[in-house]
Amino acid sequence: MNTKQLFIQTIGCQMNVYDSEQIVSLLKPLWYVSTDALDRADLVVLNTCAIREKAVQKAFSFLGRLAELKRKNPRMIIAVGGCVAQQEGRSMLKRAPILDIVFGTQAVGRLPGMIRRVEARRCRIIDVAVTDGVEEFDIPDADREREGASRFVTIMQGCDNFCTYCVVPYVRGREFSRRPGRILCEIEALVDAGVREVTLLGQNVNSYGKKEGLIPFEALLARINAVDGLHRIRFTTSHPKDLSPGLMSAFADLEKLCAHIHLPVQSGSNAVLNRMHRRYTREDYLEKVRRLRELRPDIAVTSDIIVGFPGESRADFEATLDLVREIEFDGLFAFMYSDRPNAPAARFPDKVTEGEKKERLQELLTLQEQYT
Repeated sequence: MNTKQLFIQTIGCQMNVYDSEQIVSLLKPLWYVSTDALDRADLVVLNTCAIREKAVQKAFSFLGRLAELKRKNPRMIIAVGGCVAQQEGRSMLKRAPILDIVFGTQAVGRLPGMIRRVEARRCRIIDVAVTDGVEEFDIPDADREREGASRFVTIMQGCDNFCTYCVVPYVRGREFSRRPGRILCEIEALVDAGVREVTLLGQNVNSYGKKEGLIPFEALLARINAVDGLHRIRFTTSHPKDLSPGLMSAFADLEKLCAHIHLPVQSGSNAVLNRMHRRYTREDYLEKVRRLRELRPDIAVTSDIIVGFPGESRADFEATLDLVREIEFDGLFAFMYSDRPNAPAARFPDKVTEGEKKERLQELLTLQEQYT
């Protein structure tokens, strides 16, 4: 059978990158091979992100570029997945009439079946169903041969934290962890294919297994550390409130665990942290960073910060700058706050002006440059 060309565009976080890798592998039995030539694609998959408005705009801008290609090649199949697809659902078809498939964050494993149906009947399909638990699907061993020494591995999906600025619980569902055996089998298969470093992914890896009564995250790390042929382990993202003593000790005890932790603080003001529903204080955060550096003196600490959260005063922002000076982060991802659909903070009063947010962001980045 002749091969067909797959063009996949990924916007957003590492979990989207992981999902896109799974899509490429899942579609190989349908004779799809990846291409970088958009104009020659038989199937275009857009994997989207909704965490910030800019990412949503980027997704619809890309779809706008596809309209002319679809006109020239009506048999081209266009599918949109990820968080925007989950958030918008059926309304995606109205905003982008060129779409054939809209599939949600929990529908990746069902995508091959959707494509078969569209190929056979040229129908339009929407699948944004949310289930309890993680849907596991098998990828044939032959399709695990991937280029590169480093790969992402999702260990859990969804989030139960409901930070007031965040849409993740609404677009990726509630938190569920994968079984340790499934994770280890996937990593072992990747190592057999030449992978030497894995980055474990989850919205809050620190709470891995708690809801299901599985082993704690540090125990999972210890099992992965024992995989022959694997050289390095990383993970992201960590929620400070769930950073346990056992996990901190893993940085001293596990030789394959890289000396780096991404620990998003979001703000240095307790008042803002409380409004964000982060459930830790500035003092808690500082103590955990101190302990990490005590256990692993060479550890690199990176973080996320949101500037201009509703109600953030100049004094609140100064507290954030002081925190950055005290910790001296090795790297920092900083963003201006933006209202997101369904997130409670969108309804909060006392919005900070766009001009003030831009000034604060630049001030923060200029400070961080001294330490980076």
